[in-house]
Amino acid sequence: MQYEGVLKKMQTEIGSPIQYYMLFESDFLNVNQVLDKTLKIEFIKHQCLNCGNDRPIYRQGFCRTCFFEIPSAGDWIMRPELSTAHLDQEDRDLAYEKKVQLQPHIVYLANSSNVKVGVTRKGQVPTRWIDQGAHEAIEIVEVPNRYLAGITEVALKDHVGDKTNWRTMLTNDVVDENLQDWRNRLKQYIPKEALPYYLESNLETQIEFPVLQYPTKVKSLNLSKTPTFEGKLMGIKGQYLIFEDNTVFNVRGSEGYYVGFTIS
Repeated sequence: MQYEGVLKKMQTEIGSPIQYYMLFESDFLNVNQVLDKTLKIEFIKHQCLNCGNDRPIYRQGFCRTCFFEIPSAGDWIMRPELSTAHLDQEDRDLAYEKKVQLQPHIVYLANSSNVKVGVTRKGQVPTRWIDQGAHEAIEIVEVPNRYLAGITEVALKDHVGDKTNWRTMLTNDVVDENLQDWRNRLKQYIPKEALPYYLESNLETQIEFPVLQYPTKVKSLNLSKTPTFEGKLMGIKGQYLIFEDNTVFNVRGSEGYYVGFTIS
């Protein structure tokens, strides 16, 4: 079987285990069905997710020009505390920023390699946790805008991590944690503006990933350096494909790469 198209982050569907899909312009692939089969990946060209041109990808699937111009790549995306739509202040496009920022957001704890704090739109729960490779997660607060979520995350980062060790996550060298206890201990550090939105009694979400074999020591595949790769697919976790020879491929990190897939 052969597929061809520009890489975007894999879409997911809740299940035991999680179901993964690659969506192309006129086709889609249920990646779970490729497990224990040989997958060949061939880099063909770049295709910016915004302008569609064959230009080197700078960040987040965009060429350099688009990354510094389009509203969906503003600094507030990665740093939600910089959100200003609630003040009616524009960064790049106020209408877009109001649409995204002025909606319910969740501050959460997720355990993928360690317990970390993060922010996502309410509508992205539990997708965000799946994308990070978290096997367990819990909401802390649900606030009405992105700014409040951002300042809460900043306050909690002094007391809990905010980064995932992707190598630890992929080797599954993780320890289960009682996230309800973590949430309760962190309550005292929530800013007073967000404290009324504290979630008192919600339970952990458990996530099961489709992995037949975890790598013992990960080797990252970079299509710019290795434009053709072939290996047996043994698992999917977060946004990574895991191969039998310990190679891992970050699909989301390769957004904007136009590739060919051959399954045998």
